[in-house]
Amino acid sequence: MIRIFRHFVPVSFILLVLIELVLFYLAIYIGAEIRFWGTDVDAEILPLWPKALLFCSVIFVSMTAMGLYKNLYREGVNGIILRLVASMVIALVAMSLLFYLFPYLFLGRGAFAWSFAIAVTGVIVIRVIFINSIGSAMLKRNILVLGAGKRAEQFKVLECGSDQFGFKIIGYVKIAGERDAIHENSVIELDVPLIDYVQAYDIQEIVVALEDRRKSFPIDDLLDCKMSGIDITEALCFFERETGKVRLETLRPSWFIFSDGFRHAGFQLMVKRSFDILASSLILFLTWPVMLVAAIAIFIENGYKGPVFYKQVRVGQNWRLFQVFKFRSMVVNAEKDGAPQWAQKNDSRVTRIGKFLRRSRIDELPQIFNVLKGDMSFIGPRPERPEFVEPLAEKIPYYAERHRVKPGITGWAQVRYPYGASDDDAREKLQYDLYYIKNYSLFLDCLIMFQTVEVVIFGDGAR
Repeated sequence: MIRIFRHFVPVSFILLVLIELVLFYLAIYIGAEIRFWGTDVDAEILPLWPKALLFCSVIFVSMTAMGLYKNLYREGVNGIILRLVASMVIALVAMSLLFYLFPYLFLGRGAFAWSFAIAVTGVIVIRVIFINSIGSAMLKRNILVLGAGKRAEQFKVLECGSDQFGFKIIGYVKIAGERDAIHENSVIELDVPLIDYVQAYDIQEIVVALEDRRKSFPIDDLLDCKMSGIDITEALCFFERETGKVRLETLRPSWFIFSDGFRHAGFQLMVKRSFDILASSLILFLTWPVMLVAAIAIFIENGYKGPVFYKQVRVGQNWRLFQVFKFRSMVVNAEKDGAPQWAQKNDSRVTRIGKFLRRSRIDELPQIFNVLKGDMSFIGPRPERPEFVEPLAEKIPYYAERHRVKPGITGWAQVRYPYGASDDDAREKLQYDLYYIKNYSLFLDCLIMFQTVEVVIFGDGAR
């Protein structure tokens, strides 16, 4: 893993991005050479480098929006091909629009067709090689977990092979005084010094997962390993790095105090507010016709009467209450008894138009005005109702910490986890929210914004 602007990115995916960016850039030059084979390249399409940069950028953005730079090997070749086709269609439409708006960027139909074909063919070949090699043992780091008790048991969430694409757990070292919670086949009882075992099995990293470090903590053994070039990582940091979330099961209060991150002041706040205004204004400019059609459709479906917009009290930054704006997607008086309810799958309260609006996320667009007003951020934890927040804060540790920042229209939890409609879902999404709050950067905001496009197109988690 490499940390880019505080966000952890697998080395293999960085390499994949670099290779494909080079492919997209060179595709323009190769396409032009094929089109004008045997003659000089038409002077009207020169220079090629601005067109190559544009072509490279558009395809890269469309592939990122389709989630092709996430850990999608679980879906197999078919899933990646589906996303690849969708991304290329988006790129083709975007390029056609740009050629129409800026004719001097036009490459010529023949040269563009060849360039596009080369890019698509090259990506397919690269992806096939990538999928077949990602599981190779040569590309994985050997991990040794120090401890075999309850804290080490949390590693069971990584038992799926596709979750260990960058590492391999060699085993769990039994520590005196701890009660084993790991299957005996995976427990290692050392009869040699730790450094000897590490060197014998080519261990690159030791993850410390002890229940109580005050008892039998092998400080001298770990020091030997550290001074010999072996990485020593605390379990919570390991989970954060590998899963993109902060596991509550391994979280201690001192972590909030001594860990790096959670910087939300001064220049960062100014940058984030500028991003909010710019992104919201751009989305409003692009989607106002869609919003107008949605409003008319809601009005007609309701018999030319009733509210088009829906206002609801939500909890904002520092527990301040505000009214969030949304298109009405449920029947009027959906909560007749006054008791707040989670939205369920196939909820009978959702109207026909509302079902489409929810699935396409169009119902969320009026929240742009909340962002411009300053109640919300474009990216952040999902704003929840106070009726849900208070009991959740009592049941789930550290739930209140998600209100240290402004809530958002979309967020890290929304693109990484499906719609939440229970306490367990709220707990799971909190782990992603804490990761975002800790590791916030403009880079992560842009990444979330791109991945939100994928969520909208594929309808992940909509209810």
